[in-house]
Amino acid sequence: MLELREVSASYGSFQALYDVTLDVRAGEAVGVIGPNGAGKTTLMRVISGMLPASRGSILFEGRPLDGLPAYKVVPAGIAHVPENRRLFARLTVEENLKMGAFHAAARAEWTERLAWVYELFPRLKERRNQFAGTMSGGEQQMCAIGRALMSKPKLLLMDEPSAGLAPLVVEQVFDLVRRIRAESFTVLIVEQNVRQVLELVDRAYLLEVGRIRLSGTAAEMSEHELVRQAYMGM
Repeated sequence: MLELREVSASYGSFQALYDVTLDVRAGEAVGVIGPNGAGKTTLMRVISGMLPASRGSILFEGRPLDGLPAYKVVPAGIAHVPENRRLFARLTVEENLKMGAFHAAARAEWTERLAWVYELFPRLKERRNQFAGTMSGGEQQMCAIGRALMSKPKLLLMDEPSAGLAPLVVEQVFDLVRRIRAESFTVLIVEQNVRQVLELVDRAYLLEVGRIRLSGTAAEMSEHELVRQAYMGM
């Protein structure tokens, strides 16, 4: 479904990604793990069109994404749940969800999509008239995921969904991801919480200093000495 081949990206003179190659197949969940500053968020920004790649190729369902602006990537079938949620704090939950259905195809079905998101996340329906900025961190993450799902994506990008949340709330957020997986969505998730994300995904890549260091099934990565020592404290 998604193919990156030798993708590099920079912020001005600072190069953040070096020749990254990875694949996400339809129906699977893939994790990208690694330390702060490894380039994980940059990777998501490149895929979603928020940052242009300086070299390499990106294909989605066989079609090139290279140079496609972010507002065209969403209708192509990719939705991005950004780090720190980035909700519109002074809009209600329902208004935030409606913002996710901005492109023409999603607008045509927004009533049905909204009902489905509320069925998936009943708490959002309870809070639909509440300002998003007044909710807890876990509820805001739920709203951010719901907003992304409103665009009817084929691929869901999730950038550090547990960042900045208390341990109990982190468990709740990973439960949300499990629900998404149960709906047969294809997911690419960037996460520092290595132990928990490897329990969710089918395969994973280790990104360090902008380069892919390791890749394998979740089980293989969980047993790899480097991952166990450096990222799982074992």
